[in-house]
Amino acid sequence: MNVGWNAIGAYAEAHSTPPPELFERLDAETRETQSSPGMMIGAVGGAFLSFVVGMKQPRRVLEIGTFTGWSSIAMASALPPGGTLVTCDVNGETSAIARRYAEEAGVADRIEYRLGPAAETLRSLEGPFDLVFIDADKSAYVDYYEGVLPKLADDGVILVDNTLSDGDVLEPNGPISRAIARFNAHVRDDDRVECLLATVRDGITLIRKRRAPA
Repeated sequence: MNVGWNAIGAYAEAHSTPPPELFERLDAETRETQSSPGMMIGAVGGAFLSFVVGMKQPRRVLEIGTFTGWSSIAMASALPPGGTLVTCDVNGETSAIARRYAEEAGVADRIEYRLGPAAETLRSLEGPFDLVFIDADKSAYVDYYEGVLPKLADDGVILVDNTLSDGDVLEPNGPISRAIARFNAHVRDDDRVECLLATVRDGITLIRKRRAPA
């Protein structure tokens, strides 16, 4: 049987532990106030990030692309005691929404919000980071990746969202899908790292530094 990705996504969400009610309100407010609500990570993506943080137990997390805060709240909620998260965005309005919901979730004290171009913010940050999540301007993915890799801990992990670009990476025909395809090839061919493009939601690529043979 051939079923669409939307149906698969809905099934996955229906058979995953539902997120706290706060995220339902965040989802509704984002859809009411933002022109591109699809930029939210959503329930399945948020649960994936929370699981990764819960298993990895990172002390320092970096997020590029705050939007209205679903992903940063999901990750911050799973941080170990003393863990912190720095999240970057250029949009003050959406970052304010993110901060408000983080305060309600009781995790705002674990999150540092940086407002401004991510490339500039990256230059001002010192590593190492144990986990990095990239979900921002797709045309700059290669630049973000190159900016964060030197700041990644030796056993750190980079997660990159939307690396299937709604399936358009199979035949890239627009600026976003071409940028994503270029990024995917760039990482695959980078002998400094190893990667896995997982078919979670719209594609999440996991990247870590290549390990020397035992």
